[in-house]
Amino acid sequence: MGAQDGESLGRSRGGLSTKIHLAVDGRGRPLSILLTPGQAGDNPQLLPLLDAVSVNPPGPGRPRKRPDLLIADKGYAHDPTRRALRRRGIRHAIPERSDQVARRAARGSQGGRPPAFDREIYKQRNVVERCFNRLKWWRDLATRFAKRASIYRASLVLIATVIWLR
Repeated sequence: MGAQDGESLGRSRGGLSTKIHLAVDGRGRPLSILLTPGQAGDNPQLLPLLDAVSVNPPGPGRPRKRPDLLIADKGYAHDPTRRALRRRGIRHAIPERSDQVARRAARGSQGGRPPAFDREIYKQRNVVERCFNRLKWWRDLATRFAKRASIYRASLVLIATVIWLR
């Protein structure tokens, strides 16, 4: 068993790294956190990330598991992902990648309609980036001093709690 096995460390352009997958609410507060090795793609982690979201209502009742709206970047622009979101009844604002636009145009009238995309709603995606910037205020997270993924994730959750308390 190598040093990297199970520790969310993987090769990327800059060397060994960890990728943080984050779901945030409309005010930039973390709702769920997943860690993967640095070379892992974003798209396969979307549905497990959404499954981890659970928001308790202000009174009695079951926690909410489905967001009103998902705003994501082009890394999540895959047809199976859009279908899965549609099946779950989740509205989304995900821009189309240029290769998808070209493929649809090459098929002509058989290419179908482009997926719905609201540019004004997509401008709110900066909330996620601002949350990542808040997390990077802590040097331990920005540089990953923790050797174990469990300790690294625990520090992420602790810092997320501090963000919620502010």
